Amino acid sequence: MTDTTPARLLQLLSLLQTPREWPGGELAGRLGVSRRTVRRDIDRLRELGYPVQATMGAEGGYRLVAGKALPPLVLDDEEAVAIAVGLRAGAGHAVDGIEEASVRALAKLEQVLPSRLRHRVATLQAATIPLTSGDGPTIAPETLTVIASATAGTERLRFHYRAADGTETRRSVEPYRLVSTGRRWYLVAYDVDREDWRTFRVDRVSEPFATGARFAPREVPEGDAAEFLRRSMASRGGSGSGSYDMDVEFAAPVEDVAARVPPVVGRPEPLPGGGCRLRATVSDAVEWTAVRLAMTGFDFRVRGPEELVVAVRELGDRMVRAS
Repeated sequence: MTDTTPARLLQLLSLLQTPREWPGGELAGRLGVSRRTVRRDIDRLRELGYPVQATMGAEGGYRLVAGKALPPLVLDDEEAVAIAVGLRAGAGHAVDGIEEASVRALAKLEQVLPSRLRHRVATLQAATIPLTSGDGPTIAPETLTVIASATAGTERLRFHYRAADGTETRRSVEPYRLVSTGRRWYLVAYDVDREDWRTFRVDRVSEPFATGARFAPREVPEGDAAEFLRRSMASRGGSGSGSYDMDVEFAAPVEDVAARVPPVVGRPEPLPGGGCRLRATVSDAVEWTAVRLAMTGFDFRVRGPEELVVAVRELGDRMVRAS
C-alpha cells in the first residue's frame, strides 16, 4: 500500500460519501489512476473500517454502505448527532452563511449514519424550534439533501413544482447548483422538457427524486450560477412581491463587503476615496434588507430608495431603545 497516498484516499472517500454508486472506471478517471489502483485504495479504506460495497459486472461499481457503523472519524455518536441536527436546522431555515457546502456535508453525514442515530436526529429535530433567518419560508432538510446529492452525482432530478400563481407542474431537470440568498434557497438547473435553463425556489419543490440517470454537465449561462440567478430574478421583477433598486455605500474595502453579501444580490464596486458601493435590484421586503445590511457589521449609508432609508432608520431607533 505504499503507493496509496493520504490525499488520494481522502478524495476517494469524499466521492464515495456521495449517495450513489461509482463505476470503477469513473473513479479511476476522477482520481487520475488505474482501475487496479482504485481497487487497492478501496481495500485500504476497508482496512480502515469504511464499509465500501462492490457490485459485480463488466463495469463494476462501489458505494459507501449506510447504516452499519460510523466510519472511524474523530466523531463519536453524540458529536455526529449534534452536527446532523445543527446542519438540518440551519439548512432548513436558510441561515446566512450555511449555503451549499453545509448542505453537501449534511448529505454525506446522513448517508453514513446508522439507523439508530438517524432516528435520534429526526426525534431531536422534531422537538427543536430553531431561530429562523428572516421571514422566508422553511424547507424540509430532506428536500435540500436529495437535491444536493443529485447535483453532486450529476443525476437527473424529478419533482413537483408550485409556481407563484399556484400552478402545479412535474419537472425533470439536470441540477447544476443550489444557491442561497440568505433568505431563500434556489436551484439552478437545465429543464429537460423545456430545453432551457431555469431557476426554482426550493420551498416550492416537493417530492424530489433522483432518477439515477446520469448527464453530462452543460455550461451554465453567464458562466456562474449566482450571476444567472441574479439576472433571472431582475428580469422577472423579483419573486412576485415587487422589487426595488437598492443603492448603498459601505465604509469598508470592497473585498470585505463582497464576502458578506451573497453573490446573487450583487457585486459591490470600489469608490475612489475608499469604501465601496452596492447597487442591485432586490426583491426582499425593505425591513429584511435593512436587517441584512446591519448584519454585515460595516458602517453604511443608504442612498435609496426612500423606503429603505426609512426602514434602516426605524431599525436603528428600535435597537437603541432595546439597549
